[in-house]
Amino acid sequence: MLLGLTAAGGLLTGCGQDRTTPAEARAAARAEAGSGSGTSTGKGDGTHGKGTGGDAAVDCAKAKCIALTFDAGPGPHTARLLDILKEKKVHATFFLLGENHVLKHPELVRREAAEGHEIGNHTWTHERLDQLPADRVREELGRTQDAIRQITGKAPVLMRPPQGRTNDTVHEVTRLLGLSEVLWSATASDYATTDTRLIGDRILDQAGRDGIILLHDIYDGTVPAVPRIIDELRARGYTFVTVSQLLAPAAPRPGTVYHP
Repeated sequence: MLLGLTAAGGLLTGCGQDRTTPAEARAAARAEAGSGSGTSTGKGDGTHGKGTGGDAAVDCAKAKCIALTFDAGPGPHTARLLDILKEKKVHATFFLLGENHVLKHPELVRREAAEGHEIGNHTWTHERLDQLPADRVREELGRTQDAIRQITGKAPVLMRPPQGRTNDTVHEVTRLLGLSEVLWSATASDYATTDTRLIGDRILDQAGRDGIILLHDIYDGTVPAVPRIIDELRARGYTFVTVSQLLAPAAPRPGTVYHP
């Protein structure tokens, strides 16, 4: 599988998407609340929306927030990753693949949710959604929604398009399924290297406030890089949050593309 290409490198397609940054989402929600016209303020949703240390009240307009996300699991390294995150008191967002991952490792999906991580949808088979008709896009996302709901009792509200490839058809299907699209600002291309030090260096070089880090818990070099990434970013003053917490007080809006 070719995973983790940068959205900034031209992979985001489709000219009609409603695209926004986390800061813009937060500002719009506060403006709506101030005018009395806001309909939702999205402060997380229990096991799927907590942030660092379980503190759902962190304000990313004031704190130097960053979201740690993992794609394409669960897999053989996920249990170790969950141990690390628990030890470091960090909650991450996991974008899960359905057919060979969610179905194969339901106990890990259950554990991710139980330990306060946010669960997102990364399709059923990792097909490029921008190359599929609407019915196939719905199948890729809908089957994974159903599988996660059956395991955790709750369907995701976030999805990540494989390779960051999206278009107007994908936006419309995600809107109808109640899903928001989440891209990223930092990635290590960890599908192409097992060099743990290099993976960490790449993320630390790209990290920024309101950033969304993309890693994969299915590759050998990635999970060993996570402790250093967490420790060094914390030393720089970052607070780790889930994607939904990064957007709060906005709630993820279906059909919207969130891209730092």
